[in-house]
Amino acid sequence: MAAGCGAGSCCCCCCCGERESHTPEELTILGETEEEDDEILPRKDYESLDYDRCINEPFLEVLDSLDNRPVAAGSGIPEIKCYLNGVKVPGIVRLRTLVCKALGVLFSVAGGLFVGKEGPMIHSGAVVGAGLPQFQSISLKKIQFNFPYFRSDRDKRDFVSAGAAAGVAAAFGAPIGGTLFSLEEGSSFWNQGLTWKVLFCSMSATFTLNFFRSGIQFGSWGSFQLPGLLNFGEFKCSESDKKCHLWTAVDLGFFILMGILGGLLGATFNCINKRLAKYRMRNVLPKPKLVRVLESLLVCLTTTLVVFVASMVLGECRPLSSANHGDNSSLGQQDSSSDEVNSSIKAFFCPNNTYNDMATLFFNPQESAILQLFHQEGTFSPVTLSLFFLLYFLLSCWTYGISVPSGLFVPSLLCGAAFGRLVANLLKSYIGLDHIYSGTFALIGAAAFLGGVVRMTISLTVILIESTNEITYGLPIMITLMVAKWTGDFFNKGIYDIYVNLRGVPLLEWETKAEMDKLRASDIMEPNLMYVYPHTRIQSLVSILRTTVHHAFPVVTENRAYEKEFMKWDQLISNNIKFKKSSILTRASEQRKRSQSMKSYPSSELRNVCDDHIATEEPPETEDMLQQMLERRYTPYPNLYPDQSPSEEWTMEERFRPLTFHGLILRSQLVTLLVRGICYSENQSSTSQPRLSYSELAEDYPRYPDIHDLDLTLLNPRMIVDITPYMNPSPFTVSPNTHVSQVFNLFRTMGLRHLPVVNAVGEIVGVITRHNLTHEFLQARLRQHYQTI
Repeated sequence: MAAGCGAGSCCCCCCCGERESHTPEELTILGETEEEDDEILPRKDYESLDYDRCINEPFLEVLDSLDNRPVAAGSGIPEIKCYLNGVKVPGIVRLRTLVCKALGVLFSVAGGLFVGKEGPMIHSGAVVGAGLPQFQSISLKKIQFNFPYFRSDRDKRDFVSAGAAAGVAAAFGAPIGGTLFSLEEGSSFWNQGLTWKVLFCSMSATFTLNFFRSGIQFGSWGSFQLPGLLNFGEFKCSESDKKCHLWTAVDLGFFILMGILGGLLGATFNCINKRLAKYRMRNVLPKPKLVRVLESLLVCLTTTLVVFVASMVLGECRPLSSANHGDNSSLGQQDSSSDEVNSSIKAFFCPNNTYNDMATLFFNPQESAILQLFHQEGTFSPVTLSLFFLLYFLLSCWTYGISVPSGLFVPSLLCGAAFGRLVANLLKSYIGLDHIYSGTFALIGAAAFLGGVVRMTISLTVILIESTNEITYGLPIMITLMVAKWTGDFFNKGIYDIYVNLRGVPLLEWETKAEMDKLRASDIMEPNLMYVYPHTRIQSLVSILRTTVHHAFPVVTENRAYEKEFMKWDQLISNNIKFKKSSILTRASEQRKRSQSMKSYPSSELRNVCDDHIATEEPPETEDMLQQMLERRYTPYPNLYPDQSPSEEWTMEERFRPLTFHGLILRSQLVTLLVRGICYSENQSSTSQPRLSYSELAEDYPRYPDIHDLDLTLLNPRMIVDITPYMNPSPFTVSPNTHVSQVFNLFRTMGLRHLPVVNAVGEIVGVITRHNLTHEFLQARLRQHYQTI
């Protein structure tokens, strides 16, 4: 760190820098545009939060227990969804998280827990996408490459979107479905150029996995026979059954009913799991880590006991010949032999030539059990399917949320497939519909239950179509998923949205309700601001940065009534006043500039117009008319030192005095300027201040220095920092009378983090952040609006 102002001068820098990073104790609000910065919410001293404070209590509870909660637990999809929406839980894309996720999901799946590996694969792909373009790692500090590209949060977010899509594509062998998943469920900010990049990444992931799996399993490198980890096999009727059809128009009515039932079952699953999650947040997460380990062991022990006891007591011994009868005897490959089919049949204490149907479902891997339900006709009795569905429903609901890496896709598919096969068996046995294909009903049941839990539509439809290689299933799957989503949304939200809400993350939806247009920007903004001046002393900057948590500060000047007197004796205030006067644009000066430029235009008429304007132009008045208009009777701010901060004795006019808005400056930029000693002495001109280039400002991305690690002994508190070359002079702003829907659309589509509210005369009157646009905050403001009417 340079002492004083001894740093060398560099080329001119840009007006907007990169965004601030996060720390392990904080939650970072990310976004899209480069003129806005993160909001960091501290774990302690919540009263110090001003216009970027948290608005709901569950979020504070999660922040308090954040250090005790393993980031690698769960599927990771809610966290990635938050990241792509603009909110990032610390450590979610770290290398340690990837290692813990990959190793943990191996043991959790191999240990027999009712979890899937597809969700953690999505999270793992996102971590790879976030870290690979950086060419450096915090965990591996010795690995450093000078790679200046992709050094912004926008690029990092795009790579995370591609990584999440690659995880879906590798899990299901569905590159198009992975792209649509990233678009529908993940990314909040999308552009046309990102579409083909994500699709290419998904294609590469699918064929890379296919290449290695096919080569390892079949010894035929380059044959590409296994597209994904989960392959549903080929659906086709037996050649001996002439009445069988995959599905008919009559079956669509049953599919709609199954969609309704799937939505109800999914809403029930989400409701129970939400209550369990709340219980864990209150009684498990705050406890020592050993308690979470014991809970995971308890779930594993209970699952093992239920599997063994249910298979031994409730299982039915059925003739082995019935397992070979059916529509299709393949278990994932079209040319599978009957020996391979019988290899997944479990006898489990049954006599010779018989098998245990309950054990066949419980003791096989989940993928094999799904294929059994999809392709084996007459293998399972209705009683077995009912008991299996009930037990699997309850155990998977209990398991999801414990402190182990766990996915929900495959357990939901297996549970829904059992539900679908049960419906098919009942229709065949009691209604006499012999033409139906049980595998189709199992697939529709799996789609209905999974759609009722996660509430996905387009991407899930394409994923299931690509996994089945059967385009004819597109219409029934889409209808079922839409009905399941509508039914489930009537009762509660999807499982991922529930976990986002439980964490209290200020996730922004796609749009606001129509009733919110009763509110204006002035109704939701935060008027209590923390700001900086164009020329500020180092001691003031250090005080502001150390006592606040904001990551963007408005750059303002005060409307003083005695500016001429200040300019006579105070160099610091004189610099600020000169900057304000030089940045004021009047209509007369703009017309004067245009008239001068029009003189050189080769047109006699335009030259005459210019001459007329010049002839009739009034001489400039000695005193700025705009300044006279902006003058106020309020008492001017005494000085710029932190020891003169507003006190309780100040009046409302003194506390909220008018401030002319000039731009935004980022916390990361201010800290970087202090670390590099970018300042000038009071007896010097601001032109003597060294300059930093844009690359030098962003050199420390994504881990900018922290103000609390700054060695204050190397700084002269009386030195002045000119921040005008580094601020963004033209951020997005709104009028106080702007409707909330317009504010929301601007904030959401442009990926902003701070939106200044500026009145008609250029005074900043408040700031709108992500928390001011959450559903809970808007509802509270709307209630206040109705009370004041």
